[in-house]
Amino acid sequence: MKPLERSNVRVNASIPARAGVGLKPEHYRDILEENPDVGFFEVHAENYMGAGGPPHRYLEAIRERYPLSLHGVGLSIGAARRLDQAHLQRLKELVRRYEPGRFSEHLAWSTHENGFLNDLLPLPYTEETLHIVCEHIDQVQASVGCQMLLENPSVYVLLAESVIPETEFLREIAIRTGCGLLLDVNNVEVSATNAAYDPIAYINAFPIEHVGEFHLAGFAEAEDEAGERLLIDAHGSPVEPSVWSLYRQVLRRAGAKPTLIEWDNDVPSWSVLHNEAMKADLVLREVGEREQANAA
Repeated sequence: MKPLERSNVRVNASIPARAGVGLKPEHYRDILEENPDVGFFEVHAENYMGAGGPPHRYLEAIRERYPLSLHGVGLSIGAARRLDQAHLQRLKELVRRYEPGRFSEHLAWSTHENGFLNDLLPLPYTEETLHIVCEHIDQVQASVGCQMLLENPSVYVLLAESVIPETEFLREIAIRTGCGLLLDVNNVEVSATNAAYDPIAYINAFPIEHVGEFHLAGFAEAEDEAGERLLIDAHGSPVEPSVWSLYRQVLRRAGAKPTLIEWDNDVPSWSVLHNEAMKADLVLREVGEREQANAA
């Protein structure tokens, strides 16, 4: 098959319990020429909200061969103001066009009055915020016509207004709205280090029964003003050993589920990124084999 030849026949949209990777323009040609063994591809929804052009032609060709997951960064689920209806309509059209097996967003806010802030900002975990988030998720799921997964954030500061533990906040959102959860394991490691809590305790308290997908990524290290170790959710390097270890702990509770390797900055060659996915696939296979042995 030539790189952009259309077959008009898509693979099934469902996401397997395997490793996937974020789709980057640098890798379009490699993927279409090599047909690599990858569970799925994920794209940031906002990068494909234009009407057409080369990005859509490549994405259509890749979607014909692989399941697709949409990951949003611009809905501003936690903002006090109403959702951007034009953005929601564009998202609805993307879901209709590509039939993704998963759609996810962040527990964060990024809009204020008429402006958009290029960051995912933290929320106070209060009853008022809980009501706003649930109301917005209900609107999103009704509009796009599918379940949304909500991702746990990476934490750099603790808000004094918060009165609900993050794991309970996420549990209540899932119960009230019927949404699923996306457990970003790297975010847990980043947050636990920055906020000085036990990542295993967080994982043990997490409402794992609502999780539909995992994320893995690399972090960067710095120091805060007090000279303490500070981790940054940078997505620009291989998954760290501590995150792989925590991932194995998560899988002991949850079993095998779709797992994304996020590498959004300093994007490596396709072979390097694919190798990270193969590492995750190996861990998932080990879990699957263990589950089969326990069931026998």
